Parts: sequence; C-alpha cells; structure tokens
Amino acid sequence: MAKQSLWLRCEKKQFERRTAITPTTAKKLIDAGFEIFVEHDSQRIFKDEEYEAVGCKLVEHNSWPNAPKDIPIIGLKELPESDEPLPHTHIQFAHCYKQQGGWSKVLARFHRGGGTLYDLEFLTDEQGRRVAAFGYHAGFAGAAAGALAFAAEQRGEPLGQLEPYENEDAMVESVKKELGGSGKPLKVLVIGALGRCGRGAVDLFRKIGVEEDNILKWDMAETAKGGPFQEILDADIFVNCIYLSSPIPPFLTKEQIAAAGKDRRLRVVVDVSCDTTNPHNPLPVYSINTTFSKPTVPVEVGAGNPPLSVVSIDHLPTLLPREASEQFSAALLPSLLELPNRQTARVWVEAENLFRQKLAEAVKAEGL
Repeated sequence: MAKQSLWLRCEKKQFERRTAITPTTAKKLIDAGFEIFVEHDSQRIFKDEEYEAVGCKLVEHNSWPNAPKDIPIIGLKELPESDEPLPHTHIQFAHCYKQQGGWSKVLARFHRGGGTLYDLEFLTDEQGRRVAAFGYHAGFAGAAAGALAFAAEQRGEPLGQLEPYENEDAMVESVKKELGGSGKPLKVLVIGALGRCGRGAVDLFRKIGVEEDNILKWDMAETAKGGPFQEILDADIFVNCIYLSSPIPPFLTKEQIAAAGKDRRLRVVVDVSCDTTNPHNPLPVYSINTTFSKPTVPVEVGAGNPPLSVVSIDHLPTLLPREASEQFSAALLPSLLELPNRQTARVWVEAENLFRQKLAEAVKAEGL
C-alpha cells in the first residue's frame, strides 16, 4: 500500500504562530507510515529544523497550490480570500458552515476546483464532541486579554499590541503585574463556564488571584431565562465562551448599556466565541473582529458614560502557541491516523457528508 502523504501548509494569517501538526505529532505519523511535507514558515512557533529532525520533508513556503492533487493539505486558519478554484482536499478551520460572512464564496471555490473540505471544527467523536479543539487555551488567553484590557482602561489608555507568551506561567505573571500584583479586586462573569473554553477562562482568573465568589460561572441553567442580563453590567469583565448553534436572545444590548448610564460597572467584554458575522450574534454591541496589534474596539456608550471595550480576536490561543499546538495536535492524532481509511472511517465520513450538504447550500446561494 502506498504511503499516506500529508502536506502541512504555512499560515498566512498575521500573528498566527500555531500549527495543526507539531514535530511530536509528525514523528508519530511518520512512525505509522505517513510521509509528511512541511512548508517553510518563519512565523510558526516550531522551527523548520524541528520538523526536519523527525523525518519531515521541507518544501517551499506557501507552495501547496502546486502540490500533487492527491495529497491532503492541512492547516489551521482559513485561506486568504480568493476566487481561485480549490482542487485539493483541505483540512482546516474554514468558518463557513454557519452562514458567516462570505461563507458561500469560500465553498464555491471547492465546487469550482472539485476539492473537498474537512473542517476541523466538525471532526467529532461518537458523542458529537469535537475530537480536537483549542477551547481551553482560547478561554485562558481570552480571560488574560480581558484582564490586560481592564488594567489598560484603569490607566486611561487602550490596550496595546499583544505578543505571544512562552508558556502559561509567563502569561499569568504578566497579567498580575499589569493589575498591580493581583486580580483580587476584580468581579468577573463567564458564560459557558462548563465547557472547555469556559474552564480555561475560569482557571486564568483563579491563577491571577480573583476570589472564587467573584468568579460568576454561568452555563445553560443560568441563561435559560433568556437575555439580556443585568448581571453582565455588574461585573468588571464579561467573557463569552458559548458555542452558538441556534438563535438565542442577546446577552447584552446597546440599549441596555445606554440605560445603565454612569452606574455600569462593566468595562471589558471578551467575546471568545467571535460570532461577529453570525446573524444570531448574542453580543450585538460591536461588529468587527479585533487583532493582536489592536486588541480592543470601543463600544458606543453615550456621552459622559464610563468606557466599554470589546476584545474579539478570533485566534486567541496563539498567545500560547506552543502549548496550544501540542495539546490540539495530540488530540487530532488518532483521527489523522485514520486518514488513509477516510472513505470508511466514521470521523472522516461524517465530516465529508457535512461538507457535501453545506456545499449544496452554497452552490444554490451562489447560483452556480
């Protein structure tokens, strides 16, 4: 039987240092008979030499369009916008299955090229849970960004450029320092606190010293009554960690913020979920994703009222690129080992069936 090849592409999103396949995972795949091609990428947290040392074949930066059509291309973030047809099989987060902005144009590229998309967000186990997710580190890093934004607001300035940290401990110490030594005075609210993402946010707040009674941990039971919620306005920092799968009433509205006036305690919203372009976004108080270079966007609060900013970075785990990549890649490994049998392996069959369904919707939407 011919070797299963896999092509790890570079990431073109600015500041994205994570990877879907770490050298550790690459070695395990090679030991299982895979052939791994790795594009040169100076932005990636792992050096090219680390891949070469475990037996990967290094190839030119961003050369995947010229790769043999039978080699699946794996990456993390979405490809740059283009109309170019996609003839390969792609494994990545594509952000186009929930009618996000431009969703049908992304899928139309696969229609024109005859390629296939296996969206990493929808590779699931028998219980329907994602086989690999960055949720924990997204929540952890999101809570850190929120605390840093709060500290900056207390100084009367916007949060400056965020840089990746070497590890979790370095991040925690940096946040505590910016807060004057501890997060003890803070009151925070995390919605989606029982999921991976929410657990990460709660853990960060604990590690920076926020008192347990001041970490409000909400999940489906607490939000069942439907928003908007006054309790959000009564916290210093609100972190949204929910996975939006169906329409829900908004958690927070511009009218609610305006009505609170000068009595509002809330200063920072962290939208880890980043459903910015989703028509059912539960936080319709802002409309753009923020970036590491400009991490916050101000909310219109009315003259004379205290400021409010939103952190809406859609790749927060890259603030902890090495740890986040190792955890994600290790979780993805069992599914990758089944890739040679993707015509029959459940995880891949279900992902392809979903792709075919969404592709048909896109073809109809685009009039192709």
